[in-house]
Formats: sequence, C-alpha cells, structure tokens
Amino acid sequence: MALRNPSRASSCRPSSSRSRTVQVRCQVTPKQLRSTAAALLASASLALAGPALADLNALEAAAGGEFGIGSAQQYGEADLQGKDFSGQDLRRSNFTSADCRNASFKGANLQGAYFIKAVTFRTNFEDANLSDVLMDRATMVEANLRNAVLQRAVFTRSDLKDAVVEGADFTNALLDKTQVMALCKYADGVNPVTGVNTRKSLGCGSQRRYKASFPSNPDGPQVAEDEKDAFRKTLPVYRQ
Repeated sequence: MALRNPSRASSCRPSSSRSRTVQVRCQVTPKQLRSTAAALLASASLALAGPALADLNALEAAAGGEFGIGSAQQYGEADLQGKDFSGQDLRRSNFTSADCRNASFKGANLQGAYFIKAVTFRTNFEDANLSDVLMDRATMVEANLRNAVLQRAVFTRSDLKDAVVEGADFTNALLDKTQVMALCKYADGVNPVTGVNTRKSLGCGSQRRYKASFPSNPDGPQVAEDEKDAFRKTLPVYRQ
C-alpha cells in the first residue's frame, strides 16, 4: 500500500545482532498505524458488504410490497399516464403525487390505497374497490367512478369536477360540501355490489339527509361496527 506522504515514510535500519540473522527494525508513527488500520477495515467491510447487500436486496424483492404485503406496491410520484392496472390487487398501495392521467384501474382492488395529491384526470376506476382510500387533495376531474365502491374514502379538498359517479357508493365517505352539491346535480344509479343508491350515499335531497350521511359530522352517525370489523380484517398481522 502506497503511503500518502513519501517524505514521512517509516525508517528501517538493521539491528545489531551476534547471530547470522539480521533483524530489521522499522519506526512507524501511531498516526500511520491508525491510517493503515482504517484502510484495511474499510477494504474488509466493502468485501463483505457486497454479497450481504445482494442477499438483502433479493430478500426484499421476494417479499414484495410494504411490510411484506405483496399487494402494497410503491408508485409515489411515478409517471403512470395511460398505464393499465385493470383487475389487479393493489390494496394499501402508494400512489401519492403520482401522475395517473388516463390510467385504468377498472375492476382493481384499491382498498386502503393512498392517492394523496395524485392526478387522476380521466382515470378509469369503473367497478373498482376504493373503500378506505385516501384521496386528499387529489385531482379527479372527469374521472370514471361508475359502479365503484367508495365507502369510507376520504376526498377532502379533492376536485371531482364532471366525474362520472353513476352507480358509485359513497357511503360514509368524506367530501367537501361544495363537491357533494356539484355531484348531486347529476348523480344517479345503484351500486351493483352493495345495492346502495348513489344519491342516498351522497346525502342528496335534503339538509337532514346530508348531515346524517357523513361520520365526520357531529349530527350524523359514526361508522357501523361491522364496517369497522371488515376494515380491521384487511390489516396486516405483525405479531401473533
């Protein structure tokens, strides 16, 4: 190993000895010893870390998803324009700030997924399960929500202008009042999975019905216990 400063190289001289064997004594400074030891340790660490990191990456890839849940994929801030996710199991997947314009999630299971600040302009969510989805501050202009299940979903500060909601189930979902009023102007249909009327799930028609439709409203009911149990069953079990 080459020394950084040749002028300060260790000096070696033969030692005086009566035997035929000549011993060579070298003077090495403590600073040189520390530097040499650090370099050797660094080399050894790199040599050992390569295979170890490769094995770890292989295990992480095999586990798939968040906390080993194969359905929880990571698409945060990804460019997903026009991508086809039809029929896929994407529960608890992360689409935060993703660009999903013109993408298709038709018939996909997106329960508990994250679409915070996502762009879903003209995105196809027809027949999809969007229960418990967090779509806070999402852009959902002209999104297709036909026959989608949106129970307990959060759409606070999201823009659903001209979204297709025929047959969608918004039971216990959280929407801004202005969005609800806009959707109630043309909402229609019955969800084929839950059998819930779209207008009833939005609380259209009267102020009393509107107040009773949203669990965040103190004048309305909270989420039913059976619905809470159904959501808990989808959560991962970390310890037995």
